[in-house]
Amino acid sequence: MVARETRTAARAVSHKKAIAVFIVPFGVLFTVFYVVPIGYAIYQSLFVLERDGTFGAARQVFGGLSQYIAVFQNAAYWESIGRVLLFGVVQVPIMLGLALLLALLLDSPLVRGSKYFRLLFFAPYAVPSVIAAIMWGFLYSPNLSPFSAVTGSIDFLSASSVLWSIANVVTWVYVGYNMLIIYSALLAIPQEIYEAARLDGASQARIAWSIKIPLVVPALVLTGIFSIIGTLQLLAEPQVFQSFTSAVTSTFTPNLTIYSTASVPNISLAAAMSVVLAIATFILSFTVLKLTQRRTAS
Repeated sequence: MVARETRTAARAVSHKKAIAVFIVPFGVLFTVFYVVPIGYAIYQSLFVLERDGTFGAARQVFGGLSQYIAVFQNAAYWESIGRVLLFGVVQVPIMLGLALLLALLLDSPLVRGSKYFRLLFFAPYAVPSVIAAIMWGFLYSPNLSPFSAVTGSIDFLSASSVLWSIANVVTWVYVGYNMLIIYSALLAIPQEIYEAARLDGASQARIAWSIKIPLVVPALVLTGIFSIIGTLQLLAEPQVFQSFTSAVTSTFTPNLTIYSTASVPNISLAAAMSVVLAIATFILSFTVLKLTQRRTAS
């Protein structure tokens, strides 16, 4: 008995060592490329630039929370946050609705060749965001688009339309990614549930509405959280669209505002903006997660 306990303890110790072998590399990379930059941004946001006279050399001095006060007084920054929130309220539900519809079509026994359609739907995600934005920018431009009859009558790059033109690009790129997550959740549903529903006379539409959609709600919540985070971090698409239209300004989105502020350069103010944006993203994502969990539990 004592020998067995000794062997069990030895196995437990070796098992812990194996866990450490897998965790330590991730922990090092996570600390170096995530925790340290966040800590440095917070540290940098506590400083301000001062000069001796108009043309004196600039130096950093401790400023406390003065940069955060400047962030909350920056109207352009908060307008950009309001703009991406409006973007998210419209774009995210449409994108997730399309992703859910495509996933249900792939999971339906009525659709043949689902493997080919799955690849077709997911293919746009393989296109980098910058390349996708350039491609759609040319399609939107009246002088460059092959669909000049459409772009000549509808200005997709105007100040009133460019936000939704960008939303179309983001939807085109990421709907396949979200579809794959939802489709994976559908594949995890036991087939016995479908068989029982069919024995009760349920149609495919009824099975999709009453069984499939309720069971993939956790996947929808996950993709929703990812989409909210991505919306508040919108940068590549509007930055590319600056080459096609003057409607996309340097303060069009929060990340563009931070980028342009850091280019002035005012690194400390940009760091403070980044910290505020990170906190706002966390609060919004956490609130949405808690609200969806309550509705699911009820």
